[in-house]
Amino acid sequence: MALLNKMTTLSASFSVPYQFSVTFVDNLFDDEDGAQKIFSNIQDNAAILPVIEQELLHYHPDLVEQITLLISQYSLVPVSSLILPGGETGKNTPEIVTQVIDSCIEHQIDRHSYILAIGGGAFIDMVGYAATITHRGIRLIRMPTTVLAQNDAGVGVKNAINYQGRKNFLGTFSPPYAVVNSYQFITSLPKKEKRAGIAEAIKVALIKDEVFFDDLYIHRHELSEFHPPVMKRMIKECARLHMQHICENGDPFELGSARPLDFGHWSAHALEELSSFQLRHGEAVAIGILIDAKYSYLQGWLNANELSKVEQLILELQFPVCINTLMKLDIQQSLDNFRAHLGGQLCITMLQGIGHCHEVNQIDILLMQQAIDQLVGKVTAVV
Repeated sequence: MALLNKMTTLSASFSVPYQFSVTFVDNLFDDEDGAQKIFSNIQDNAAILPVIEQELLHYHPDLVEQITLLISQYSLVPVSSLILPGGETGKNTPEIVTQVIDSCIEHQIDRHSYILAIGGGAFIDMVGYAATITHRGIRLIRMPTTVLAQNDAGVGVKNAINYQGRKNFLGTFSPPYAVVNSYQFITSLPKKEKRAGIAEAIKVALIKDEVFFDDLYIHRHELSEFHPPVMKRMIKECARLHMQHICENGDPFELGSARPLDFGHWSAHALEELSSFQLRHGEAVAIGILIDAKYSYLQGWLNANELSKVEQLILELQFPVCINTLMKLDIQQSLDNFRAHLGGQLCITMLQGIGHCHEVNQIDILLMQQAIDQLVGKVTAVV
């Protein structure tokens, strides 16, 4: 009995390898090799629940039939497609998450089944969250349909919904089974959606790859016209850099405070909320990049020529800066919210030249306000 009174500590350690593919095709429904790569390795008779963003059917009215036929060709079992609202509506509405879970119950989707999420970044975030909390995790195949989703959100390991107006407050970390980037979805997007995704490419180029940034800058006029060869190259390179960071940075599930891929996001999250999510995520990130590039310049970490190239690239791509929303930004409150989002310690990524970054744990509020004021003045002058 005396042994029971002594403190005992048991420890355990294990690692789980994760591997998933990201396949780029021009049109999955016309590319037999691409489809085979995705579906041929799935066990015969496995059930697949397609969850499709409702807005897609305006541009691709035959999508449900195409998906059903494609899945059936590989001895898999397609259940009735679930059509749901996309964008931030899905992430802001708990009942929509519940519909995904209820559909899994109705069709007996279990841990040996698959959910196929087809839609933009916010939609895939929401469906991924539902998939990972159902049966403690149902295999997820992502088919991103926007630029931002194909080059960023769709290739990551994060899933989330908003809660009480807070961006991505509820979420999970879970890698997908596979990702399919089919370019035909991009061609039908409105210009605003095509443009929004380019912001994430600018972000990752600024913090990781000067050559990639220069390529974006040199081809900014083609990007502004969304020329397919330049857009395809941008999507692939941005996705590659995101995947490289996830796999090689040593913190894929963000246990630490440093999150370089969140460059420009401390203000972007706040701006989305202040605009009642009328600002697209990519549009808010573009503003956040401009703010933090200006702050980096005022701190002496970025030279005048580098700052000029960042501003020229973003403004010539015609990202909306939304002065009225920007003027409402409470810097201290936004930083406090971002600190809570990080889990405690404030850690903000700033530029150290183009293609390089460093982390700071304190922000000079007056200097940051100066950066915002100068940005407002510049944009006002341009207009």
